[in-house]
Amino acid sequence: GTRQLKLRDPGKPQLCLEMAVEFLNGFTKNNMGPHGPDFAPYLGTIALYILLCNIIGIFGLVPPTKDLNVTAALAIMSAVLIYGAQFRYHGLRGGLKKFMEPMPLLLPINLMEVIIRPLSLCMRLFGNVLGAFIIMELIKIAIPVGLPLAASMYFDVFDGIIQTVVFVFLTAMFTQETME
Repeated sequence: GTRQLKLRDPGKPQLCLEMAVEFLNGFTKNNMGPHGPDFAPYLGTIALYILLCNIIGIFGLVPPTKDLNVTAALAIMSAVLIYGAQFRYHGLRGGLKKFMEPMPLLLPINLMEVIIRPLSLCMRLFGNVLGAFIIMELIKIAIPVGLPLAASMYFDVFDGIIQTVVFVFLTAMFTQETME
């Protein structure tokens, strides 16, 4: 998509690409503050990956996000980003100190969040995609003509987009929270 970029008289593909990059940079800056655009490449990559994985069901293929291993890997990568940002922007000492906020008594609960955040990201994506896949299979068995196409548009396209937005937004929100 970046071949033959022009400063003057850009083509429609270049304009669409630039618009997508500007949207992503604006999204990260609005939701994550001034350091947000640093995370735009990662968030854009997982958004594109999850979106394509979710809408692949339109073509009769099994979505990869229906597999718990895929969603777990995405959640672990996001957890590394979230806590990596915490230590990057606060240093080792400040990053460890964040686990004792707002008071040292909450240290065990804050440490549990290290596991709970990626687990919630993983299970939310996995559960919704698996549920949509099961419902689509039941619809295909019950009414094989007509209804599966309309239901596929909802479960594969609309629900796939919603799950992508939720995963990316929560990753951005959790990362911004650790950088505060």
